[in-house]
Amino acid sequence: MRTRPLKVALLGCGVVGSEVARIMTTHAADLAARIGAPVELAGVAVRRPSKVREGIDPALVTTDATALVKRGDIDVVVEVIGGIEPARTLITTAFEHGASVVSANKALLAQDGADLHAAAEAHNKDLYYEAAVAGAIPLIRPLRESLAGDKVNRVLGIVNGTTNFILDKMDSTGAGYQEALDEATALGYAEADPTADVEAFDAAAKAAILAGIAFHTRVRLDDVYREGMTEVTAADFASAREMGCTIKLLAICERAEDGGSVTARVHPAMIPLTHPLASVRGAYNAVFVESDASGQLMFYGPGAGGAPTASAVLGDLVAVCRNRLNGATGPGESSYAALPVSGMGAVVTRYHISLDVADKPGVLAQVATVFAEHGVSIDTVRQQGKDGEASLVVVTHRASDAALGGTVEALRKLDTVRGVASIMRVEGE
Repeated sequence: MRTRPLKVALLGCGVVGSEVARIMTTHAADLAARIGAPVELAGVAVRRPSKVREGIDPALVTTDATALVKRGDIDVVVEVIGGIEPARTLITTAFEHGASVVSANKALLAQDGADLHAAAEAHNKDLYYEAAVAGAIPLIRPLRESLAGDKVNRVLGIVNGTTNFILDKMDSTGAGYQEALDEATALGYAEADPTADVEAFDAAAKAAILAGIAFHTRVRLDDVYREGMTEVTAADFASAREMGCTIKLLAICERAEDGGSVTARVHPAMIPLTHPLASVRGAYNAVFVESDASGQLMFYGPGAGGAPTASAVLGDLVAVCRNRLNGATGPGESSYAALPVSGMGAVVTRYHISLDVADKPGVLAQVATVFAEHGVSIDTVRQQGKDGEASLVVVTHRASDAALGGTVEALRKLDTVRGVASIMRVEGE
C-alpha cells in the first residue's frame, strides 16, 4: 500500500458533508485498504466557520473555497454545496488545478453536465456523481458501466422521497395534499419551502441526468417536461383505486418506438397496484429500467438523507482515488448517439380524464364525438349524476399527448362541459 495519503477537499459540511467527513474518519482503515492508499481530509470549505463541527479539526475549516481547490496538492474535491454558483466555478477550477471531482449536485449536472464533462476531459480528470440522483441507490454506475453493452429503452422511477411520502400518505390515509405535506414537514421529509420537491424541479433534474446516461444523448433540464403534484386530490386517489391503481410522481425517460428520438418527463401518474413501483412506500425511491438484453431491473432504497447520500459519495470517492493511483480515469460523458429529444406532444400513453358535465341526455355522445374527432380512442366511461350535474370519468387507450391536448381543449368549449376536473396519465401497463 502506498503510504502517502490522497488528499480530499470537502466543499460543504451540512447534512451530507458532515456525514462524508464522519465516514472518512471512522472508516479510514477500511477505505485505505479498498483504495490502496490512505485518504486524508485536507480542508473543509463552509459558509459559517464558527459553527462547531464534531469530529472535524477546526484548523481544516475555511471560508475560502476557491483557495482550497487551487492548492495544487488536492487529489479529489468533493462538492456537496449544491446550486449552480459558486459550485460550477469551483468544480472547473478544481480540474484546472489537478483535482478530480465527486459531486452530488443534480441541478448543476442537469444544466451544465456537458460543459463539466468537457472540462474534466480536457484536464484528464474524473467527474463522478452517483449521489446526484437517488441517494444510496447504485444507479448511475450500473447504467454507465454494468449496462454499457446493453440497449436501455426506458427508465421509469420514483426519484424524490418527499413527494413519495406525501402521495403515500394521501393513498393510505385518505388525507388531502396539504395535510400530508404538513406531516412530511413535521417529520423533516419536506423543506420549509417544498417547491423544488412538490413542483418536481428536483425530479426533473434527476430525469435529465438519467436520460443522458441511459440513451447516450445530451439531455438538459430544459428538455424535461415537468408537472408538479400539488393538484393531486383525494378524489384522484379514489378514482385510481377503482381502476386498481395508485398515484406516484414518476420520472420517465424513454426511446420512441422507432428508436429515433427520446423523451424525458416528470409528472403524477396512475400505475397498477401490480407494478413493482406501486409498493414503494414512504420516503423511499425506486427506479425501474427496461433494456433489450437484461429485460426489467429495479433499483430500490433510501433516496435521500445524510448517511445514504454520503454512502454514494464515498463509493465515488473510492473509485476516483483508485483511478488516481492507477494514473487512469473512469468513464466520462457518452453522448455519441446524439438522439433528438422530442417534446411532450410526442409521448404516447393512456389517460384518465375527469369532467364536470351537465346531467342531461346526449352529453356522453357529445363527449365521445370530441374524442373520436381527435383520434383518441375511449376504453371505459363512468358517469355519476345528481341535481342536474354529473361527473364523467373517461379512460382512454394509448394516444399521443398532442392528441389528448387537442381533445381537452375542444371539450372545454362544449356548453355541456362545466369543467375539466383532472387529467392523469396512466403508466406502467
